Amino acid sequence: MKRFFTKEFIRFIVVGMLNTLLTYLVYLLLNNLLNYNTAYAVGYIMGLVFSYFMNTIFVFKGSLTLKKGLQFPFVYLLQFILSECILFILVDQLHFNKTSAPLVVVILTIPITFLLSKLIIKRDS
Repeated sequence: MKRFFTKEFIRFIVVGMLNTLLTYLVYLLLNNLLNYNTAYAVGYIMGLVFSYFMNTIFVFKGSLTLKKGLQFPFVYLLQFILSECILFILVDQLHFNKTSAPLVVVILTIPITFLLSKLIIKRDS
């Protein structure tokens, strides 16, 4: 377990928190100007771009490429699908509380998101 909590993983967590904050702030800012769905979508896309740049430069010390930039969103698509499946199992099958189940989902998916992000960013172009 200690081996998993590397400096790289800690930086990944920090970038994730900053990404969440950025996405939420963009949403709040645009929510007064646009429909809330549009505001959220713009914030989410900006968060994805921020995440790619920060994870590449700061977390994994990789090189920015168009190919990796286009592959990176698939990490979050897979993470979303996996999250939905885990959430369904926790709530509908194991009868977890609907309020706390998403927290368990985040804890379970962070390592997978980290590993998939690392795989894409550190892969040779």
